[in-house]
Amino acid sequence: MLSPKPSNNGDGDQPANDADDYMSMTILESSTDSPLFETSVQRRARKRRETESRARQPSKSEIAHRAQINRDEALGTSLPVSSKGYQMMARLGFKAGSALGREGNENARTEPLSLAVKENRAGVGMDYQKKRKIKEDAEIGKEAKKMETEGEFRERQAREREQKMAEGSCWAAMRVLEDFEGEDTTLGDGTVDGGKNALRSTTQSIAGKNLLWRGLLRDREEKQRRKRMRYDLHQSLSRNTAYDSLDEGTQDRQAWGTMEEEVEVEDAEMEEFNRLEPAERLRRLVEYLREKWKYCFWCKFQYPDETMDGCPGVTEDEHG
Repeated sequence: MLSPKPSNNGDGDQPANDADDYMSMTILESSTDSPLFETSVQRRARKRRETESRARQPSKSEIAHRAQINRDEALGTSLPVSSKGYQMMARLGFKAGSALGREGNENARTEPLSLAVKENRAGVGMDYQKKRKIKEDAEIGKEAKKMETEGEFRERQAREREQKMAEGSCWAAMRVLEDFEGEDTTLGDGTVDGGKNALRSTTQSIAGKNLLWRGLLRDREEKQRRKRMRYDLHQSLSRNTAYDSLDEGTQDRQAWGTMEEEVEVEDAEMEEFNRLEPAERLRRLVEYLREKWKYCFWCKFQYPDETMDGCPGVTEDEHG
């Protein structure tokens, strides 16, 4: 906005040395307080940004950061004079910057206890226990524990694989030996049946079987016992255990729980045999099959005579 500069009329209102300048004009700056003009597009964009900002959910890290800032600000702010707590302490003689309690106490605190925020759900002493455990493991590792090299790891893996294969071959050899020696097995009911029906024999009859394949019968007996226990658990009904009927068979008594189960007899001989290495147990089984039944476990063939002509050897390596 333009406005004319006032002229000097010689009446003494202006200094005499000021030259008349009728062409001088001053420019009045427009006020910056008035808001700028906002178009409809800008207004829609601004409202959209405000809506998105209000609707956006902060992430866990942002919430934790904001909580940390608020906590630090609260801890860094001293107790206001207008608060009830400060007024109560002031009536008891407290002054700002001094310690609470008796005067002259050098060990008195002038600052409150620091706040340690616990950010997990573990127990109070769990961190200490973890640190102590890590320290003990580190000391043990330095003193006694030795890192396993790549070669030692491969050797251990190969040794475990060989033991596993020998264990599987032991069970296979026991099943073969059962087929030979289990043909004349007398069952508990007095009948004669062969092969795998020998598992029906009682615990006392199992103890009299050949030690080399006795573990196979023990394993089957244990599986049957567990199967029967599961069946009894699912089929059990409320019934008076003192009731006894002559029409019930052995399986009915077992199902109703009215028949006493046989107590497992300890077999020290079989336990000692099972403590042997799988390779040693397999060697004994293979040799017994060759000597007693002229059967080569690796050839899977029963020879007609003791010479076993055509068998390359006793071990698996000899069979290629």
